[in-house]
Parts: sequence; structure tokens; C-alpha cells
Amino acid sequence: MRDVEIRGDMIRLGQFLKLADVLESGGESKELIGEGEVTVNGEVDTRRGRQLHRGDVVEVLGQTLRVA
Repeated sequence: MRDVEIRGDMIRLGQFLKLADVLESGGESKELIGEGEVTVNGEVDTRRGRQLHRGDVVEVLGQTLRVA
């Protein structure tokens, strides 16, 4: 599991994936999220605007990332 530091109290899922350098573009994140390829705290979430807070765990493309 890799911790990814954010500024502020929350970040949206699409922004988080770009910040973590998992995906190169917003279009890529929109596609993966929309296809159900991303989980948040163990549950599939298809909302790119999903709000993440510190401690949330995101899994995508075989990587596990924690909002820190």
C-alpha cells in the first residue's frame, strides 16, 4: 500500500488518480472509473467526483493507494 499525500481535507477520485501518477489523463480516469475498474474502501465506485478523505483506500490497476 502506498500513501498519497493530499492538500486540504478531501480530494475527488479522478483528481486523486492523477495526483498519484497512476493515470496520465482525466479521460483515462473517467474510462476506468466508469467501467467499474476502481474500488474505494473495497467497493466499486463509478463516480469520478466521489469525495475521498484521509484514510480512504483506493485500488486500481493492481495498485493499492491510501489517501494521506
